[in-house]
Amino acid sequence: MRTEVLELDERFGKKYAGRYVFTEISWAKRSRIIQKYTKYSQMTGQIQSSDYVSIQAETIWASLKEQPSPKPITLEKLLSEGEDGVPIELGELLSGIVNQLNTVSLEEQRFLSEQSEDRSRIQQPQNSASAKSLGGHQPKSPSSQQKPSSSSSSSSTS
Repeated sequence: MRTEVLELDERFGKKYAGRYVFTEISWAKRSRIIQKYTKYSQMTGQIQSSDYVSIQAETIWASLKEQPSPKPITLEKLLSEGEDGVPIELGELLSGIVNQLNTVSLEEQRFLSEQSEDRSRIQQPQNSASAKSLGGHQPKSPSSQQKPSSSSSSSSTS
């Protein structure tokens, strides 16, 4: 699996300065994170809503393998909306690194973001064990702009 190293200076504060190591997560882990924060229609299996922030925070947390002591990044801080949360620019930086490392395409990022904003849609109780997996798609790597894909691979195993 691929690895990405980030050396942070003190621009986000002394507590965040240091070396961070991120590794690519498995397809199964990514799929489970997406399913955990996505609500599906029991009738159609279509996505009703998705919590993009939680998906992104869990993906960052799952990819983060090393950080400076006393470990300034926690899942709680990534999810926090208060003053104890991760600074916006740092969160965006970490998201970009992790998305590229885990080959989350810009299209998928937009899709998840739109789903997160569309919570005003029909809200039904959700208990679908046979919900379709978002993680079944094979995204294109954002850095591979000159690799046209002649077929789009999507698996629909329920």
